[in-house]
Amino acid sequence: MTTVTSPLAGRAIGLASVPDPVFSGAMVGPGTAIDPERSPSEAVSPVDGVIISLHPHAFVVVDANGHGVLTHLGIDTVQLNGEGFELLVNKGDTVTRGQSIVRWDPAAVEAAGKSPVCPVVALEATADALSELREDGDVKAGDSLFLWK
Repeated sequence: MTTVTSPLAGRAIGLASVPDPVFSGAMVGPGTAIDPERSPSEAVSPVDGVIISLHPHAFVVVDANGHGVLTHLGIDTVQLNGEGFELLVNKGDTVTRGQSIVRWDPAAVEAAGKSPVCPVVALEATADALSELREDGDVKAGDSLFLWK
């Protein structure tokens, strides 16, 4: 069992509320989403593991169970070409839950015309593999979002 925690402070809104059909339709995988606080912050690792994919706008951490967790910082933020994002680790690094991965500013993302909403997705999982899914309410970085069996 893997506990996946929030990489950001904000409000849990669930994947269905994400303004992107790929995420809202859970095509990438099941999970939830966070509407982040609008202040400069650091997105942290939702699990202990290894960074297997790292971009300014998104990262994937794989835990000891082989579970890959995608954190996507905003929607269509790849179009910002890394502007406003600062990587704090490298691909291949071993990280611990709560360790800072990317520094960014959700308000700047919003000012650039993009949604700052952040999907947190269980890659290659089925919806029934997740439990205690958090889809509403305020969350702090490190609060539990879902359990992955």
